[in-house]
Amino acid sequence: MRIAVTGSIATDHLMVFPGRFAEQLLKEQLERVSLSFLADRLEVRRGGVAANIAFGLGLLRLDPILVGAAGIDFAEYDTWLRANGVDTSSVQVSDTLHTARFVCTTDEDQNQIATFYAGAMAEAPRIDLATIAERTGRPTLVLVGADDPAAMLRHTATAHRLGIPVAADPSQQLARLDREQARQLVDQAQWLFTNEYEAALLLDRTGWTEQQLLGRVGTWITTLGEAGVSLARSGAPALRIPAVPTDMITDPTGAGDAFRSGFLAGTAWQWPLEQAARLGCALATTVLESVGTQEYKLIPPDLIARIDRAYGHDVARAVEPRLAGLS
Repeated sequence: MRIAVTGSIATDHLMVFPGRFAEQLLKEQLERVSLSFLADRLEVRRGGVAANIAFGLGLLRLDPILVGAAGIDFAEYDTWLRANGVDTSSVQVSDTLHTARFVCTTDEDQNQIATFYAGAMAEAPRIDLATIAERTGRPTLVLVGADDPAAMLRHTATAHRLGIPVAADPSQQLARLDREQARQLVDQAQWLFTNEYEAALLLDRTGWTEQQLLGRVGTWITTLGEAGVSLARSGAPALRIPAVPTDMITDPTGAGDAFRSGFLAGTAWQWPLEQAARLGCALATTVLESVGTQEYKLIPPDLIARIDRAYGHDVARAVEPRLAGLS
C-alpha cells in the first residue's frame, strides 16, 4: 500500500520574548502600534502537515509520496525528507517564492504574535494528482491535508474521479472554508481526521448533524489529546482508545500528525482499527517528548515497550513482528 500525502510544506521560526506583550502595549496607542521585541531564543524547525505525516510514514517504511508546493529554499529540506524515506519527486518547487513560513514569538505568559507566509503554497493548485499517479503508480490512498483550499478541493475531486480512497484531514483550514467546500472535502472520505475542536467546527461548517456526517464517511477519527482518540462509524458504537501516557511532555506540536502516520501505517498493514490507533497514539507520545515535529527517533523496542505498558502484553506481542522488522 502506497500513500500520497498532500498538504502544506513549511518552515517554522519560533522565538521567545522574555517579557510580557501586555506591558508593551499602550491602550491609547493601539491604532499606531510600532513595536520590536528582543527575543532571546530562536528555533527553526521543519514543518507543514503533509511533510510531518510523510516523515512519519517514511520512518515506518511506507515509502510515502509527498505532494505539495515548496520554494526556492527547499533543497536542504528535500534532502532531509529523502534521507528519511519520503518520495519528494512530486513536490512542486517554485522558481520565485519561498517555502511557506510560520514566524511566531511567544512571551512568558504564553501569549503569541505570529505571521504565516503562504509563499509557494499558493502554487499548490497547479499540481495535478492524476499526472503524479501516472508517473509514480496509482496510490492506494490519498490523504488531503491542510493546504491552499483550491488545491485541497482539486486533489479531493481528482482522487474520487480516479477511484482512489481519500483520507480527509482539513484541520486548520476549516475556518477558511464555506459550507459547500467543507462538504466536498469530507463527503465520501474513507477516513476523516479531526481534533475535538475541529470536529465541532466541521459540523458547523457542513451544516450536517453528527449522524449525517457519519453516514457520508467511512470512519471518523477524532484525537482527544491526553484522553486518547475516538473512532466512530455509522451504526456502531464509537471506539475509545486511551492515549499512551507520559510525564515528559516537551512540545505538543506535531503529535496529531504523528498519530496520523502511525494510524495510516497500521491500516496499510491491514491491522484492526484499534491496533492501528494504538500505534498512532504511541507515535504521538514519542513526538510529545521531543522538540520539533520531525526531530524524534523511531526506535522499535521503545514503541513496543510503550504499547506494552499502555495496552498490555498481548497487544504488544501482536504488533512486535511488524515493528521489530523496522530495525
